[in-house]
Amino acid sequence: MPVTPTRRTLLAATAALVLAGTATACGTGGSDTASGRTQVRIAYQAIPNADLVVKQQGLLEKALPDADVKWVRFDSGGDVNTAVISGAVDLGLAGSSPVTKGLSAPLDIPYKVLWIHDVIGDNEALVAKKGKGITSVKALKDRKIATPFGSTSHYSLLAALADAGLKASDVTLVDLQPQDALAAWKRGDIDAAYVWTPTLGELEKDGTVLTTSRKIADAGKPTADLGVVTNDFAEEHPEIVTAWLKAEDRAVAQATSDPDRAAASIGKELGIPAAEAKAQLKQLRLLSAREQQGADYLGTPGRPGRLAANLRDAAVFLKGQKAVDAVPARSVFEDALAVRELADAVK
Repeated sequence: MPVTPTRRTLLAATAALVLAGTATACGTGGSDTASGRTQVRIAYQAIPNADLVVKQQGLLEKALPDADVKWVRFDSGGDVNTAVISGAVDLGLAGSSPVTKGLSAPLDIPYKVLWIHDVIGDNEALVAKKGKGITSVKALKDRKIATPFGSTSHYSLLAALADAGLKASDVTLVDLQPQDALAAWKRGDIDAAYVWTPTLGELEKDGTVLTTSRKIADAGKPTADLGVVTNDFAEEHPEIVTAWLKAEDRAVAQATSDPDRAAASIGKELGIPAAEAKAQLKQLRLLSAREQQGADYLGTPGRPGRLAANLRDAAVFLKGQKAVDAVPARSVFEDALAVRELADAVK
């Protein structure tokens, strides 16, 4: 059965308490542990990009032999936001929609965008179950659709509905994480779902793809998976931030020059064959550190990139959906781009 809003609220509150307890038990981010080593807590997700290469190959651990690197898995960017608020993680991966929400009221999370893990393409899509007569987005009227609320998929789903002339109230939206959506799909509880790989691949086996995030991006509403770091951690440990950025950049270079090796690592992390991981990796656009300094992305010191405008556009959209309380000024998003940290890593 779908989780009711009341129960989901309780679950989120419980998760926050557990995460806060974990943070207390392990020490605050960047603090010395009992062994006198600095601890780095990283939130990651099961997304087939170069971040999993960094994790599986231990690139950051090799770069920081005097630190304790702790990787914590989350199912969505909304959960990562909760972890950051509770003080349980220092760096993490979250979609551009959750990051937009994080930088907007009422959350106003004190973090900055450090990295673009990937520009989302065909790895996120809206799929309708075969046999239900649904062949277009417009045909979803009065149907039940699952997606993780507050995620990039949720944002893209609302954009797809609007483009088809439908309002959110014209359908029944169910807040489910990808694996929960898959279970509901198999039970026949939902008619469609907007999720990402690897769950997306399971839905496609007996589903029809109605649209993808690549198509929605081409229509003017791009999404991405972003790397964030808390302001305090970035200020207190610039050398760790630089090491993290360089590790991510090396992993992107490997994914470009040696995709078989990168896919093998990603496959191990996701528990899927390397060939499948390689196919999923191709669905994403990865950017090197220098490319991310371009005007379309993070930019450089004194010249923040267009990513800030994209995030503000997302905030306008989310405000229209009553998902944020107010739309911050563009300067808020420009200030949140960690262009100085990126420039230091590229030197």
